[in-house]
Amino acid sequence: MSTSFSYQKQPSPSKDARSSQQRGPPGTPLPITPASISRLRPARVFQKAVEPGPSEPSGGGPGPRMITSLSFDNTGEFLVTAAEDEAFKLYNCRQGKLVKPLYSKKYGVDLATFTHKNSNILHASTKEDNTVRYHSLYDNRYLQYFKGHKKRVICIEMSPVDDTFLTSSLDKTVRLWDLRSPTCRGLLNVPRAPIVAYDNTGVIFAVALSSPPRIALYDAVAWDTEPFLNVELNDTQLAKRAFPPRVPVITSLQFSSNGKWLLVGTAGDTHYVLDSFNGDLLARLEGHVGLERGKLPKAPQSMTPGRGISGQEITFTPDSKFVLAGSHTGRWHAWDLTSKEETMSGQLVGKENEVRTLMPNVGFDGHAGPLRCLRWNPRFGMMATAGEELAFWLPEKKMDMQRERRDGERERRPSGDIKMSDAR
Repeated sequence: MSTSFSYQKQPSPSKDARSSQQRGPPGTPLPITPASISRLRPARVFQKAVEPGPSEPSGGGPGPRMITSLSFDNTGEFLVTAAEDEAFKLYNCRQGKLVKPLYSKKYGVDLATFTHKNSNILHASTKEDNTVRYHSLYDNRYLQYFKGHKKRVICIEMSPVDDTFLTSSLDKTVRLWDLRSPTCRGLLNVPRAPIVAYDNTGVIFAVALSSPPRIALYDAVAWDTEPFLNVELNDTQLAKRAFPPRVPVITSLQFSSNGKWLLVGTAGDTHYVLDSFNGDLLARLEGHVGLERGKLPKAPQSMTPGRGISGQEITFTPDSKFVLAGSHTGRWHAWDLTSKEETMSGQLVGKENEVRTLMPNVGFDGHAGPLRCLRWNPRFGMMATAGEELAFWLPEKKMDMQRERRDGERERRPSGDIKMSDAR
């Protein structure tokens, strides 16, 4: 099945229908507040999360190897990472320890993504071909191969409700798959390399293109129809900073768990929050340094950031109240959306009717080099960040409780593993 990417308005699932289907946020029993985020501290740092390259970087040579993706399973118990050392590693979030490292030296590994089983993942390939592979972490074997993309896969999106998933590629296609079959179930041909995202009901998916930046929303069960909503991301403030304006390059998309907002991550120094029902631009997020502002720590800043190493450095918290993002400097930032109700309600308030620019409420130094990946655990009050290293973050009060429990447990457990059960 094939359809071209066209910008014609189509009937959409009604707002009331979509709202009624929105599931509550996965959330965490620990409330996420500005105070709890400001108390986050690294509870465990894995300094050897990535194997070093054959030689130290020098001059204009390649930089250090980094983690390129993070994925929590649905229970929040486990985290899987993919890295440039062609390894994916499984971590226990409760105990704060590495469970097992696995390797894909022949095909490479990127975009490691849990399915609905915490023993199985999908991952993209970086060598040999552009096949998406379905892998069992339990017995370290491949369960299925999904062949069809002609160039590198840049997005893998698991449906939140069933065993289907979306992929997008530099070959300018979006494909729909089912874990139970190697055959592509749906195909979209688009003008440029797309970024994709599901909403949390699995009813809607979004496709974003750059140059110029556009976003189209589709009905997930009607691949042979046109998108029901098309949005042009028009940031008028960029024209005041440079001429011609530096057009945003979209590198990630994410729907909020409450279904109201769409987070648009870019390669530059501005991210965006849109209304997911009508496409209105609600807020600009600034105050960070985009990952594409020089791929290496000492590289000069690029005048026109392009898609490269960014894409997983930005996310909503599970309750939709905050946006968290990493940066080229290694700092991570948090924007509080709940304190800007006049902006996030859809009323575009500001001087000369411009969209409000939000600055971070919280920011911490996280890594020595670029912070490439950041995810909040869907069930526990913890955050994971990654670059050259992997770090688990917990609120400081919880860390104190952990230390007390750990001191008592070390008398009974020879291993002395750091447990994260108090992160609930």
